[in-house]
Amino acid sequence: MERLEIQENGIYVVFEVSDEGFMKLLHFSALPFHEDDIKAPNTEDGFRLVEMNLAGFDRPGERHGNKYIYTAPGYRMKYESHRDERNAFGRKLEFTLYDDETQVYVVNHMQFYDGISIVRCWNAVENRGDEVQTLEMISSFNYTGIEKEGLLPRDEKMSLKIPHNSWQREMNWRTYTLPELGMCQVQPTEIQRSSSAIEVTNTGNWSAKKYLPMGYLENTETGSNLFWQIEHNGSWHWEIADQNGHMYLCITGPNEIQSHWSKNLYPNDVFETVPVAVGVSCSGSTGFDTAMGELTKYRRIIRRKNDDNESLKIIFNDYMNCLWADPTTEKEIPLIDAAAEAGCEYFCIDAGWYAPGKWWDAVGEWKESRERFPNGMKEVTDYIRSKGMIPGVWLEIEVMGINSPALQLAKDDWFFLRHGKRVYDRSRYQLDFRNPEVIEYVNGVLDRIISEYGVGYIKMDYNIEPGIGTEFNADSVGDGMLGHERAYITWLKSVFEKYPDLIIENCSSGGLRIDYAMLSQYSIQSTSDQEWYGRYATISANAPAGLTPEQAAIWSYPLREGDKEEVVFNMVNAMLLRIHQSGHLAELSPERRALVREALDCYKTIRQDIKTALPFWPLGLSKYEDEWVALGLRSTLSDKIYLAVWRREGGHQECTLPIAYTGAGKVDVQCIYPAYGACEYSWNDASRQLTVKFPKENMARLFELKYYFSKC
Repeated sequence: MERLEIQENGIYVVFEVSDEGFMKLLHFSALPFHEDDIKAPNTEDGFRLVEMNLAGFDRPGERHGNKYIYTAPGYRMKYESHRDERNAFGRKLEFTLYDDETQVYVVNHMQFYDGISIVRCWNAVENRGDEVQTLEMISSFNYTGIEKEGLLPRDEKMSLKIPHNSWQREMNWRTYTLPELGMCQVQPTEIQRSSSAIEVTNTGNWSAKKYLPMGYLENTETGSNLFWQIEHNGSWHWEIADQNGHMYLCITGPNEIQSHWSKNLYPNDVFETVPVAVGVSCSGSTGFDTAMGELTKYRRIIRRKNDDNESLKIIFNDYMNCLWADPTTEKEIPLIDAAAEAGCEYFCIDAGWYAPGKWWDAVGEWKESRERFPNGMKEVTDYIRSKGMIPGVWLEIEVMGINSPALQLAKDDWFFLRHGKRVYDRSRYQLDFRNPEVIEYVNGVLDRIISEYGVGYIKMDYNIEPGIGTEFNADSVGDGMLGHERAYITWLKSVFEKYPDLIIENCSSGGLRIDYAMLSQYSIQSTSDQEWYGRYATISANAPAGLTPEQAAIWSYPLREGDKEEVVFNMVNAMLLRIHQSGHLAELSPERRALVREALDCYKTIRQDIKTALPFWPLGLSKYEDEWVALGLRSTLSDKIYLAVWRREGGHQECTLPIAYTGAGKVDVQCIYPAYGACEYSWNDASRQLTVKFPKENMARLFELKYYFSKC
């Protein structure tokens, strides 16, 4: 038996090669390894570095249900060699495993990042044998013993946060015990083997339609945690279940059972899994804050370098609680004037510009409607530029409506096909980006729109779910889906190479594709289509757990009828993230319009802090039913904290917020928006708490805390 023990960036990792040559991952934690924590009778069952299923092989052992344990030939993969090197990011480990019978090899990759407690993991499978092998599942990360530290029973100490996500109810994090999710400890530790598993899965092209592709597991006894994100824009799966006296976490991309995916590996073929980021921390009561801070730093490293995430320009979009996808020249001109006067820097014409009247099932040609724009849409985009703003337009480039004029150009192989027929959803067909003719067509659309209208911003929407994939030119429908999704990312990279200054917003009926395959390329992400500003506070507050603050586009849409507090609430929703301004600004009273301008002016003074700040949650993550909501950002450039506080409906005028990041010195607190104040607040030096009093329901305020470190 040989072991490799690593301590890197606050992560303790222990690998073991057994006497028989089996490769094990015994430990992955913010805490040091203790041999006594392993309660399993032996480590031969479980603790595998890689789980993998190939078709046609027996899965032995005490396996119940569809859990990804005792996979074959995963259970017999043996260690061949490893490399331990450094690159521009940090330390890089590569372990080569092999199966002697099939001559299938797996290279396990672990990329560390200097100064960040996160490892990026993926596997590359190569068929070095003479026969075709069909891959049905392979893990991207697999770790047994996630509950092993501490003395308390796992039912008492383990807490799991799951980020539920859905249309108009995004970022809906909930916290569970394992028994609440059906994983009770019902037998002595060393013999329990249930058929149950906690499964969080996405199947399809909307990567976040039910859950964000991430999770957070905490050991409340030891204060340690494990967190992860799956960096894929399609089907994925993670599960927590029991094996050999311990709990395991297995993370995969698409697979056969959940995703209808399999892949034929011919001799010399190589397949790479979906990458996942896995991190650890040990911070007690601020553990979640610390974990999300590490993820925020990591996300900033892996994404495309771009000016948008440096400048954080303000976008006006004419859709939400405004034109509702019914633009015309006559309607746009006063909005453009009002947006420019308020201080917006981009102006995006949203859906509907390409068709008269009903347009939903006719999209795909992307030519302007002269009924809406009698003198052409260039008249409007030129007017936007004359007001000092950069014009933008809405597109849904991945689809064609079933009544689109562009269908005359298209053949069946342009689209997803199943059972020999085109796949469509909500009266649109799904284009297949593996097809070079599709790429040529969509490139032509982009080139024309950019050259004719001079746009510098595109809202790229996506409003269908084409299901499990396409059978055309694929080993399985899931294989066709994965090929399309990877081709889409490749195409997106080519667009930014050609137009490096172009800003493209990722929108999928709001926030239904919030993932870091997409967000490693897109600089900005729509977070929701939520139409009620009161509910949007929860999405705003929780957004930095799902993506970086400077990529999280938040609607602010003052209503035609409302009071000052309604405007302020709307503006505070967006002021610590990315402002997507909307609403009928030209129709607001001068007093309420001035509050919009004041908020945008304030934002411009703090946005340089936002782009490097780290999030925290004084009241914990927000639930939609909460009366009080809070989000903090800790500047890494100055000794400042920015704190957004919201009060919704309820009977409590006061709220006390513990702020754990101000040191022990003096703290100056200021309400920086709105200037008229109308609330009370008090800082307690002893308890490091801010107490606020909002006398009305549906109020919000933005505070700045300046702290001074005490001198010894």
